Amino acid sequence: MELLLETVALYSLKLAYETEGHSPILRDDPLMGSCDREVFELLIRRADVAGIQGEIGRCLDLAMGGIGGVDTVLGRELGRLSADFGAAQTMEELDVPAIRLRDYLRDAQ
Repeated sequence: MELLLETVALYSLKLAYETEGHSPILRDDPLMGSCDREVFELLIRRADVAGIQGEIGRCLDLAMGGIGGVDTVLGRELGRLSADFGAAQTMEELDVPAIRLRDYLRDAQ
């Protein structure tokens, strides 16, 4: 689960900040900030669903800006997927929405 969440964060930041012709954003990039595997591992160990949603939500907000906001086709779909992720109340309920976010963000690259 830590890797999945880190990947969602990475793809979000890529949409927000990565530009063609420049170095790609990698997992060890300073932009990842508090969205690295160790942070997610700690939040998962604590079963801190709200903390996980907060960290991922921050990254998704940046991605939303990178794709033009909620008034775009990509933005509306990202908003829907983000809402599904935010509606989870248990750790188990985070899995499917996180996978959908990861796949969507990867495809949007």
